[in-house]
Amino acid sequence: MVGIPAGEILLRDEGSRTSWRAEVGAFRLAAHPVTRELYAAVAGAAPGEPGGARAPVTDVSWRDAVRFCDLLSRAEGLRPCYSMGDDPDALDVVRDPEADGYRLPTEAEWEYACRAGSTGVRYGGLDDIAWYRANSGGRVREVATREPNAWGLHDMIGNVWEWCWDVYDPRVYGPYRVFRGGGWNDLPRACRASCRRKSHPALRTDDLGFRLARSGA
Repeated sequence: MVGIPAGEILLRDEGSRTSWRAEVGAFRLAAHPVTRELYAAVAGAAPGEPGGARAPVTDVSWRDAVRFCDLLSRAEGLRPCYSMGDDPDALDVVRDPEADGYRLPTEAEWEYACRAGSTGVRYGGLDDIAWYRANSGGRVREVATREPNAWGLHDMIGNVWEWCWDVYDPRVYGPYRVFRGGGWNDLPRACRASCRRKSHPALRTDDLGFRLARSGA
């Protein structure tokens, strides 16, 4: 886990042309997305198409990602962050802000960490930092095989999209959750630090995974 310093971030939604500023406390973020190897070791099996042990796990829903966070927390003797019931829209998922276990990053944490102090469209040259449509060969690739950002985080852009904690816009899209970062089959426009996507928390697809966070410095 990489320590991320406290700061603030200006987020923007291109569809509604609205911007908002968010404070980000110090937290820790995994250097790369959860791999098939780690997912299988904790959950018993890894879903999705085989891509090697070091490939990001895909075909995981938002609810799957939350469950995994709690499984790993318990396995390491940490206090789980989440409680949930059987609501298919995942509206019954509650996060314990005092828990020291693993969790999904918030959207503000994700973009703040992705940028790592940079202010451009992305934190480096696209071919250097990301697997995307032009260079992926039509498949997910092993993690940490492209250049990291200034804070040592790999694959924040490209390879797989990453689920975040946040609901996208409950007034318009109901329970849809945010995911960020672009994937192996995306064009450059989707592979930007500011690009926002959303879907139902039950969605599973072959270019969507997640990354672990923990609260505190």
